[in-house]
Amino acid sequence: MQFKKRLDQTEVRFEELSQQLADPEIISDGDRYRKAAKQRSDLEEVVTRYREWKRVDNDLEQALSMVADSDPELKQMAADEISRLEPVKQRIEEELKVLLLPKDPLDEKNVVLEIRAGTGGDEATLFAAEIFRMYSRYAETQRWRIDVTSVSESSVGGLKEVIALINGDKVFSKMKYESGVHRVQRVPETEQQGRVHTSAITVAVLPEADEVEVKLEPKDIRIDTFCSSGPGGQSVNTTYSAVRITHLPTGLVVSCQDEKSQIKNRAKAERVLRSRLYEMELEKQQAALGAERRSMVGSGDRSEKIRTYNFPQNRLTDHRIGLTLHQLDQVMDGRLDQIIEALTQHYQTEKMKAQGEAA
Repeated sequence: MQFKKRLDQTEVRFEELSQQLADPEIISDGDRYRKAAKQRSDLEEVVTRYREWKRVDNDLEQALSMVADSDPELKQMAADEISRLEPVKQRIEEELKVLLLPKDPLDEKNVVLEIRAGTGGDEATLFAAEIFRMYSRYAETQRWRIDVTSVSESSVGGLKEVIALINGDKVFSKMKYESGVHRVQRVPETEQQGRVHTSAITVAVLPEADEVEVKLEPKDIRIDTFCSSGPGGQSVNTTYSAVRITHLPTGLVVSCQDEKSQIKNRAKAERVLRSRLYEMELEKQQAALGAERRSMVGSGDRSEKIRTYNFPQNRLTDHRIGLTLHQLDQVMDGRLDQIIEALTQHYQTEKMKAQGEAA
């Protein structure tokens, strides 16, 4: 196999880390233990698949050696075994190629999800609320936690804007292809003549930056406090618990009024601000890359129309990969696995092609 030497080295490293986790000296050092456990966890799936490949390869060699046997019955058994094992071996090799692709360092991160109504007036705000519900349902299936930091409701019960933090296991790896323009085609409830209208919303998925990656200097931020307010502008409480942070060098403004505690609102707002600043830095780095590289990994551009939701036909179309599903009702209920897996596979294939060309 093409990557056998590299896989052998990975297996050796995996065993070394397993031994380290049993070492009393490392067990007593919390930081070293966590670091070793994380490294071992990152290698576990590759090593498990490689060991499975070695077992299949060994069984296949034995079967091939039996083909020359004079006993017709043994010969037939060997041929059947070869027919069964060859596709299994090929499948594992394809899986290993994907597992050996360079990992996106952002995949492990939590995310800031921002949804904003675009063209379409009230209908766009209603769709924004439905898309937020869709992602919330999906987050439940993944056992992720969603914390809303700010929300702006429309007069018809929709959402003009919602910003939320999503925490969990490998959130960005599954949500990173959701950024862009989501378009809806359907007959609004207020439409008297049954005409299909088109509206749009924007979705942005930002990897959450930690304090080490983006440090907020006190001199660079201005913090204002105000009373939280609900729909219609009525006062929710009489204390100044809501927080607005302005980043003076860039002019970015983040507000949070979801919590009753000013300290908690400030902490949430700082998390969102750090992530936006981090995204700005990532965009600069992406701009420095060639257009060819950006198209390979998927730009995640918010202005890119990525998906259409056609309600009359119960149809969803992802324009980037030409995927069409006639099960929109299930998708809106948070069943996004098929879409996310198709997108992940598409971009992994693109990366493998690019690696092959580079080689």
